[in-house]
Amino acid sequence: MNNNGNIVGQRLEVCLKSILGTQYNQDGLYGIISAIALGATKLHYKIRFSALEDTLGATGGINLHGEQVQKLDVEGTNIFLDVLQNSGYVSVVGCEELENLKVVGSGSNRSYTVLMDPIDGSSNIDVAVSIGSIFGIWFTDNNSQGTDNSILTPGNQQVAAVYTIYGSSTVLVFAISGRVVGFTLDPTDNTFRLTHPEILIPDKCKYYSTNEGNFPRLDPPMQRAIIDLRNNYSLRYVGSLVADFHRNLISGGIFVYPTDPEYPTGKLRLMYEANPLSFIACNAGGDSSSGEMSILDIKPKSLHQRTPLIIGNKDIVARTVEIMTS
Repeated sequence: MNNNGNIVGQRLEVCLKSILGTQYNQDGLYGIISAIALGATKLHYKIRFSALEDTLGATGGINLHGEQVQKLDVEGTNIFLDVLQNSGYVSVVGCEELENLKVVGSGSNRSYTVLMDPIDGSSNIDVAVSIGSIFGIWFTDNNSQGTDNSILTPGNQQVAAVYTIYGSSTVLVFAISGRVVGFTLDPTDNTFRLTHPEILIPDKCKYYSTNEGNFPRLDPPMQRAIIDLRNNYSLRYVGSLVADFHRNLISGGIFVYPTDPEYPTGKLRLMYEANPLSFIACNAGGDSSSGEMSILDIKPKSLHQRTPLIIGNKDIVARTVEIMTS
């Protein structure tokens, strides 16, 4: 048992009631986290059997970002749209694979918007490398429901954030203000159980994660920042944002994906990649930045807006930004 009274091995649903408290339970956040856990369990088995069920590889389609759509992208999108709609508490969903927001229900109980990347790290699917799912959760603005205006608020207004990672085990991490908690899927009964009662990023940074292949394309200040990281920390880079973030959150590290000539405004999406993970990092004692300002303070202009991302140990994020802006 930890200091908050949560017992390691306890079921997610039991822990949520004590962690979230009466206010969150009444507002439906309990139902949304439970729905995401159900979707993650379903996706866990889709991934485990993907080669056997011919759900590896691309569909042949191209999404709105100009990227090949993987079969599991479609599976993941459909699974999470279904469970979020059926939760009864979500009114609007925004998704990497959908050009526009999708209204999934109406009514006084549906007071939340969820923005998600159902399958993060799609390029790793076919080679059995860890992938994940990312979710940011906001209160719904019922006056502009179903329009981009309903979700164009800074990440610091998120109510909660969640990510799941499908690797050597399937893990679900969620954050509310001041608390980050992790659960691991028990496949014997398809239940997420508490394994990380209180996640805080370690004081010592051990790793840096960046695509070193992009180094020649970076501007000189950013190259100096990467060289500083290279000289002080060990490189660990999976190429799946969730996997790199999860390792650094648990072990201590910094993830850097800056601008370059191919992506002059950054590659990662602000609303459903950078914002949720930044919310989690900051509530675990870390920090994040675009290089110009805190990720969570950016006023978004569109659902699919891109951003540079520097995220991880707070002191190392600050030093990296100082070097790249000097």
